[in-house]
Amino acid sequence: MIKQSFESIIRACNGKVIQRGVEKNIEDISTDTRKMKDNSLFVPLVGENFDGHEFLVSAKNKGACGILYTKGRRIPIESLNNIYIIEVEDTLEALQNISKYYRELFDIPFIAITGSTGKTSTKDMISSVLSNKYSVLKNIGNLNNEIGLPLTVFNLDKQHEIAVLEMGMSGAGEILDLAKIVKPTVAVITNIGVSHIESLGSRENIMKAKMEIATYLKKDDYLLLNGDNDLLSTIKKERSIYQKVFFGLSKKHDIYPKNLVDLGENGFTFDIEINNKDYAFAVKQPGIHNVYNALAAIWIGLHNDMEVQAIREGLLKHEASKMRMEIISNCDVKIINDAYNASPDSMKAALRVLGDIKGARKIAVLGDMFELGDFSQEGHRMVGTFAVDEVDILITVGNLAKWIADEAIKRGKKDQVYTITSNDEAIELLDKLVEKDDVVLVKGSRGMMMEEIVRYLQERS
Repeated sequence: MIKQSFESIIRACNGKVIQRGVEKNIEDISTDTRKMKDNSLFVPLVGENFDGHEFLVSAKNKGACGILYTKGRRIPIESLNNIYIIEVEDTLEALQNISKYYRELFDIPFIAITGSTGKTSTKDMISSVLSNKYSVLKNIGNLNNEIGLPLTVFNLDKQHEIAVLEMGMSGAGEILDLAKIVKPTVAVITNIGVSHIESLGSRENIMKAKMEIATYLKKDDYLLLNGDNDLLSTIKKERSIYQKVFFGLSKKHDIYPKNLVDLGENGFTFDIEINNKDYAFAVKQPGIHNVYNALAAIWIGLHNDMEVQAIREGLLKHEASKMRMEIISNCDVKIINDAYNASPDSMKAALRVLGDIKGARKIAVLGDMFELGDFSQEGHRMVGTFAVDEVDILITVGNLAKWIADEAIKRGKKDQVYTITSNDEAIELLDKLVEKDDVVLVKGSRGMMMEEIVRYLQERS
């Protein structure tokens, strides 16, 4: 973070000074006293199960030179001597307003990414390409929401030349709030699926919420869209002040792959036509969704004046994040660790990868998918239908995932289908079933903590 004066920060958050402290510049902004640095501004956030106002004294003791607090709260002023105390109407809104101010200090390209699935892998692949020429800031982990994204923005420093920022949401209006902070110059929507359909009610409403990312795009800015997605493809007909670019697998799109070759677990090779000449590219990661990610990354690399060879190298440098389609081969079975999260679309993508990888038998261990609301049974049954032709052994974990097994059985998979309720039971079952050279996919929603199963598979003798 570039050092900021208290005066600038107070103006940005419309704060009221209750107490002036030692005159220092702010060198960091923190919401967590466990990660405090010296000369930080502490912003206490309030949630269902926590209240950061309880840690104001701890923040001072750990190096804070100033704190915000919510108007009307009683705070221990007598224990907060020699630091700035600033009153605001709402600390989360203040954090976001300070972030919006701080972003405006940087005249660099800002690339924003959202979508029902694939946000993180797309962000990481774009960042990998751009990092082969530029100093790039990107979200760390899943810091992509109304708290995480502002904190990511504060990591911008003088050396950064491009920012690549993933935007997550759970309801309508949240992407708009993030776009208001970032004001991207290029935005990417990976797809529209059924994630968060519980709160938004329909895929059409999900698309409206995702399209909020384009709100602040100007005439010379770009929105990149997956043209193979049934809903996003309809946007082609709509008028806009910004430029639209469609990527996908067919030649009707603005950027598409020619001579696409599926190498199984070793990824894909394909050609892209650039200025009437074909150039060869490759991605190391399996799954056709990674070709879509690469198309967006290639276009953005070219848009930012990168040479083709630099883009190629950037794609090959990309490594999958932990628990996101991570292939583990250092044991007697091959593991596809995709335990970070799950939706019907990402389940189907993972099952495709399982089907493509060579191995003795294909085993899918699939857990509950959360946040599907009234679509829950249908979504799980969709996965069961898809699993029939991709797996030799199907194990479902949890009460909701039973619908996956039930549908697979209805569709003709009579043998080797197991329904269990816990990770411990899954481990016991796998201990009896798994044989050398099997390929095992492990996937479920974050709350299922299915990485426990992955750890067992890695450690088994």
